[in-house]
Amino acid sequence: MMAGVRIAVLLSGSGTTLQNFIDRIADGRLAARIVLVIGSRPDAFGLERARKVGLPSVVVERKKCAGVEDFSQQIFDHIRKSQADLVCMAGFLQLLPIPPDFAGKVMNIHPALIPAFSGKGFYGHHVHEAALTAGVKLAGCTVHFADNQYDHGPIISQRTVPVLDDDTPDTLAARVFEQECEAYPEAIQRFAEGRLRIEGRRVRIVD
Repeated sequence: MMAGVRIAVLLSGSGTTLQNFIDRIADGRLAARIVLVIGSRPDAFGLERARKVGLPSVVVERKKCAGVEDFSQQIFDHIRKSQADLVCMAGFLQLLPIPPDFAGKVMNIHPALIPAFSGKGFYGHHVHEAALTAGVKLAGCTVHFADNQYDHGPIISQRTVPVLDDDTPDTLAARVFEQECEAYPEAIQRFAEGRLRIEGRRVRIVD
């Protein structure tokens, strides 16, 4: 595993984005080290992926916390102990208040071109079903710095894919995920290189 930026990964489901990170770190395409995986559900398959390769993992369930602030505090206490430089949400379906010391250090990826098809309730196949219903000709993904709203915060990068006439939510999701697998590691690499500068609602990529 290559040395590099230390990342904590937050997930709620199957962990396909986590697996993409694991694979790219293993073959040298991403100079990073996963120091912690946090699941919001004990049955999230992403936790099994983490255990399989020996990554430290913990579960923090929202329903077992006194409130959303307690939920956030427990999660970020674990992250601080791991000494992570960057937090990567990877299919994390809970709203997470971000403390001041992690402002600009939490990334998220969303399977749509924000601000389209984003916000509470827009996740997974719900996003792709909405895109097909709306008849859009382009779909894609967005990597952004997270703030205290769903799918909000300064946009780092976006990638597009065509929406085909015979697309189903599954086929569109697969095409978008291919771009997610490129866009997210690229954003992490730019963060590690100190090339992302937040200016209000914009992120500038510095040469």
